[in-house]
Amino acid sequence: MRRRTRLLAVTTAVAVALPLAACASASGPPKLTWYINPDNGGQVEIAKRCTEAANGKYTIATEVLPRDAASQREQLARRLAAKDSSIDIMSLDPPFIPELAEPGFLAPIPDDVATKVTTDVVQGAIDGATWKNKLVTIPFWANTQLLWYRKSVAQQAGLDPSKDPVTWQQLMDAAKKENKYLGVQGAKAESLTVWINALIESAGGQIIKNPEASADDLQLGLESDAGRAAASIMGRIGREGLGGPGLPTADENATLTVFQGDKGSFMVNWPFVWSATQAAVSDGTLPKSLLDDIGWALYPQVDQGQKTRPPYGGINLGIGAFSNHVDLALDAAQCIVTPENQAYYFATNGNPPASTKAYDDPAVKKAFPMADVIRQSLEQAAPRPQTPYYNEVSTGLQETWHPPSSVNPDTTPKRSTDFITAVLRGEALL
Repeated sequence: MRRRTRLLAVTTAVAVALPLAACASASGPPKLTWYINPDNGGQVEIAKRCTEAANGKYTIATEVLPRDAASQREQLARRLAAKDSSIDIMSLDPPFIPELAEPGFLAPIPDDVATKVTTDVVQGAIDGATWKNKLVTIPFWANTQLLWYRKSVAQQAGLDPSKDPVTWQQLMDAAKKENKYLGVQGAKAESLTVWINALIESAGGQIIKNPEASADDLQLGLESDAGRAAASIMGRIGREGLGGPGLPTADENATLTVFQGDKGSFMVNWPFVWSATQAAVSDGTLPKSLLDDIGWALYPQVDQGQKTRPPYGGINLGIGAFSNHVDLALDAAQCIVTPENQAYYFATNGNPPASTKAYDDPAVKKAFPMADVIRQSLEQAAPRPQTPYYNEVSTGLQETWHPPSSVNPDTTPKRSTDFITAVLRGEALL
């Protein structure tokens, strides 16, 4: 085999040896199996609700996937490569959707269903569920990052992000002036790709210019004004110590811990920040005054006046192409993603809805007072590169943009482009 150790290309032979779950019960209504990512029980409850709503037409059973997204991808890819008919519904991390759609592992979404499940849905979720201009998965919940800030520090620095958009330049200058740390994720992990992508997209660029192209023809957009602007911001934060001494290993939780401490100032992070801080205050490990000092706003701008493109994450529902009950699975998926179920999931599990209507639910507004800002952020959010070669691109970025202190606008975009291109052409290994 000439190139790229593509998971889907090399695991088919292994996959046939995997045990396949029974696709239906011997008697009674068909059983649909929904493979879910780990959460706080919300998807199990929604499966129960939709089983009851089906009135005997089908039942929904859940199977929990591994905790990390890469292992989820591996398990599903292997089973689908083996044409596993037990996979009826899947909770999918958006970056891996093209990889599963390209070989035909996802059942088509009929036009009438596509229209229904994209009505009153945030644009970021629709973009993330689409491949080759066709909806291939059903938007379920849609995550995004906000700018979180300590009101006291922002006031001291003369900034009010709740009223006026702020730029990365302003945040870096403020953190330096106030001798505080910026909360950014600099670990060599998927969170670093998320940061790189948001910076480049917010500067008007794209990591990949032609995402539907083959590996040999894929064109990267890193050597551009947008790529250099992203590298300039990341490099300065790393070199000047603005992200703190733990930046090279900082993930979302580590960043939150710093933000909650005496050196906290501004932070980009997901909405779990709010519920996690509330829980710590309730436990008595953090003072209530901290909650009162936390503000939120849209993701920072790269260039003043240019619309920001925040990170997009979340989960979409894919229908297994080899399911024995595709029509029933489509019906069940539509039940799962109703605004009522999405609102419940947000209020209880902290996962933001793709449905715009769900944000108007009183329980949502009570649990997340920043719900309207999250909804606005999702309308502007940019998915990570949509390509079947996402794993190579993301890992290649992490190899060449880490640690942040080594990132240089004059050299990093080219080095990254050369390395990822060589990997895609089989001339280098990750």
